[in-house]
Amino acid sequence: MFGDHAPIYRQIGDRIRADIVTGTLAADQQVMSTNQYAAFYGINPATAAKAFQDLIEEGLLYKRRGIGMFVTADARERLLMQRRERFFAEHVAPLIAEAKALGISLDQVVDDIRNAVGKYDQNPEKDTQ
Repeated sequence: MFGDHAPIYRQIGDRIRADIVTGTLAADQQVMSTNQYAAFYGINPATAAKAFQDLIEEGLLYKRRGIGMFVTADARERLLMQRRERFFAEHVAPLIAEAKALGISLDQVVDDIRNAVGKYDQNPEKDTQ
């Protein structure tokens, strides 16, 4: 599960975030404990605890004293909003800037995106570039 690209606690957090977005972890569902993570992945419980603390601070998990950690009711919506904002900042805004620099109209950009989506829908395995 763990690669070298980020600290393990961050990778655990990213995995839990992804599970929330996909619905693998639903609102008010209990997540594995820090000790379960430690035993399952062979890591220090403090590493898992750091990931959980970050997720609590982000409003994605909450503690039930003596019971465990649970997904907050609005965790998925929070994550989807964050991803939408990041998608716009990282992909849409640069696309618009490049289109303007090239003199491509908004209508043409929209048409090209629709065509690319149509090609993707017909064959999602193939790259549409």
